[in-house]
Amino acid sequence: MKNRKRGFSLVELLIVLAVIAALIATITPVALNAIKKSKATQVAQNLKTLASAFENAAYVDNEIKTDKNLKDYGRDVSDSYYIAYTATSGGKYTVWVVTTEKTDINIVNDILKGAFEVSPSDQTLSNYRKITTSSNADPASVSVAKNSIAYTFTFNLY
Repeated sequence: MKNRKRGFSLVELLIVLAVIAALIATITPVALNAIKKSKATQVAQNLKTLASAFENAAYVDNEIKTDKNLKDYGRDVSDSYYIAYTATSGGKYTVWVVTTEKTDINIVNDILKGAFEVSPSDQTLSNYRKITTSSNADPASVSVAKNSIAYTFTFNLY
């Protein structure tokens, strides 16, 4: 009878390590892509939720209440989101829902048609009111940071 040592040989350990390394190398890009897509989906959903909540609140209250902040429109809203809006005398509202979160705009636009990355020419919104997580700003020129992601819409309040 041969006297064989217990345990694994060096070759067996190296083969197992090579298989594990190959699996990790295969799975890592897939996992990173899933994380990227989930972040973009979250941003798109937050933009749409805030837009819908703002419009619904305007219809229910029959006006835009100036004492509200962004937390009144959506739960767990981070400071990287805000709403800028203005109204004409006929009750037509133009609304921008903006985030400064960094994510892939192409994925966001696939999920939320009409979302766009803000260009330098879009940076100033004269006479817009800004609703943030802390307070509602006075009417003034609202600056939109370059490379922010925005979703705009209009509606009429009768």
